[in-house]
Amino acid sequence: MRGAAYVVAAIAAVGIMLVIANGPSEEASTDAPATTASAPVETLETLTLSVPEMHCQFACFPKVKETLEQVATVEGVELAAQKEEGVLDNKQVIIKYKEGFDLDEALGLLADAGYGETKLVQ
Repeated sequence: MRGAAYVVAAIAAVGIMLVIANGPSEEASTDAPATTASAPVETLETLTLSVPEMHCQFACFPKVKETLEQVATVEGVELAAQKEEGVLDNKQVIIKYKEGFDLDEALGLLADAGYGETKLVQ
């Protein structure tokens, strides 16, 4: 019984090696024409907001981010680069948004959340 198991295992191993050896080559896969049409890529715009009432990056920034992400066309919110790690010395956020972004809606939501002095930087 044990001998039959060894024979089956050896045949399976040889079969696997043959499949691997005869598989498609990298050359064949790179020369093949693409068969799927790509969807149009939607470009994202960015803008920067100054948020003077944002006092820390651990509680205030997450609240600002969550508030801005309520706007349907907002794809992401990042804290602007800081001079010193762990210190909020640049109270700005960068918003990535799709076409149709409503700045007034975003500013209104921030004002309702306690960040009423927020202004557009660029």
